[in-house]
Formats: sequence, structure tokens, C-alpha cells
Amino acid sequence: MANDNKGPENLADILGRLFTSRGWGRKNDRLRLESAWATAAGAEWLKDTQVLVIKRGVMEVAVRNAVLMSELAQFHKRALLTKLRAAMPGVTLTDLKFRAAAW
Repeated sequence: MANDNKGPENLADILGRLFTSRGWGRKNDRLRLESAWATAAGAEWLKDTQVLVIKRGVMEVAVRNAVLMSELAQFHKRALLTKLRAAMPGVTLTDLKFRAAAW
């Protein structure tokens, strides 16, 4: 009779399935994204911005007012991208998009 038991499972594989089934991976990804933005934006801009999502390498950020949105897009985008890439190794980040928002 053939033995179907492959031996002990790798703990990383077990934990990966558990995190996926519980949605913990997405929460962890979200916390990592917010932390990277907080580091890049600093206290000055963090209070008036909110990271939304990364889609296809583009991070979308909500900005509370049009003046700040324009300033970030025109004068600080390149430096923010550099800081974000450093804070999120392994994540492909090609661009930043700023969106007007209110909360």
C-alpha cells in the first residue's frame, strides 16, 4: 500500500494558509501600507492625507485640500516615492496619485 503521507508540513505553509483564511494577511498588508505612508509623509502631511490603496504599482492617497494636493503632486512626489520604496522593499511602486477627499 502506498504511503500518501509526505511527511511533516512546513510551518510557513501552514501559517500562510491560516493567515489567508482569516484575512490576517490583508490586515497586515494594510498596516504595512499605512506605516510606510506615515514614514514618508511625516507628521506635517499625515494629518491631512490618508493612504487608500496600491493598484498595479500606483499608490492612491486621499488629500484633504486642493492646495496640499497640488503641492504634493508638483513638488514632493519624487521624494515621497523614494521614501515609500525604501519603506516597502519587495513592493513595486511606480507612481503616486493624489485624490481630493474630505473626512
